[in-house]
Amino acid sequence: MSDVKDYKDLIIWQKGIDIAEKCYYLTKKYPKDEMYGMTQQIRRCAVSIPANIAEGYGRRYTREYVRFLTIAQGSVNELETHLILSVKVGLCNSDDLKDIIILLKEEARMIITLINKLEK
Repeated sequence: MSDVKDYKDLIIWQKGIDIAEKCYYLTKKYPKDEMYGMTQQIRRCAVSIPANIAEGYGRRYTREYVRFLTIAQGSVNELETHLILSVKVGLCNSDDLKDIIILLKEEARMIITLINKLEK
C-alpha cells in the first residue's frame, strides 16, 4: 500500500521544492540589476518544477499528469541552462551550483522514471 496521500508526499515534489529553495538562496547573491533578468528567470523555472508536478498529480487523467511531468522536465533543462549561463557571465561560480546541479540530475531521472511508469 502506498504512503502517498497527496502530492506533498511525493519525493519527486519534495526534491523540486528543495531545488527551488536553493535557487532562491543562490539568486539572493545576484546583483540587484539582475532582479528582472536572470534572477527572475531562475526563480520562475525553479518554482515551475514542483508546481507542475503538483498540478499534474491533481489532474484527473494519467495522460494529463504525464503532460505536466514533461513540462516539469523542460523546466529542469531550462533551469540548468540559466545556471550554466550564470557562471559564464560571472553571476556566480560553479562551486555555488554543485548541490543544485546534483539535485537537478536526480530530479530529471525521477521525472523520466515516473513518466515511463505512468505510460505503461
